[in-house]
Amino acid sequence: MMRYLAALLAALIVCAPAAAQSAHDLLVGETRDINPRYLLQDPNGRSISNEDFSGRFQLIAFGYTYCPDVCPTTLVEMAAILKQLGDQAKRVQPIFITVDPERDTAKVLKTYTEFFDPRIVGLTGSPALVRRAADNFKIRYAKVQEPGAENYTMDHSAGMILLGPDGLFIKKFAFATPVEKITAQLVEIMGEYPVVPTRRR
Repeated sequence: MMRYLAALLAALIVCAPAAAQSAHDLLVGETRDINPRYLLQDPNGRSISNEDFSGRFQLIAFGYTYCPDVCPTTLVEMAAILKQLGDQAKRVQPIFITVDPERDTAKVLKTYTEFFDPRIVGLTGSPALVRRAADNFKIRYAKVQEPGAENYTMDHSAGMILLGPDGLFIKKFAFATPVEKITAQLVEIMGEYPVVPTRRR
């Protein structure tokens, strides 16, 4: 998997704009009814909810590890945002929630997210809990499988969702929003919130 991810990462660096353009229609526009709650499991099998990151901003993306372009592109961008934030990245918890719990075990997610940045936490859970989290965040996803085929893909909404230190929804960054623009907006938003003690996981 690591060799595959390395090759994919190299291709994304060269072709990211084209990939972003082709997948732009995956973004869902309605965000006003987002309920920023989830109850899932981290790579160590511990139950994790939105309340476990109280005091930190949460930058959340939904996807799956077998995703050919949208998800790795998003995680490349997420890692770049953390790098550009510098010391302020300590105030942000990046999260990748799978929409494919059938294949994305905790171990698979851990290997996948750590390839991009070890600070990104991958979360999974039962199909019912994953569906509930996705519905709360207004994330659309569905299995796409050709008749008679063994393999399948997951059609899903793209973009990154930002929650505040109070756990409330702030905004959704559309897929393919430039990293520099997201970082600048994050810095501006973080400046509006006082630094508070965070809960350690």
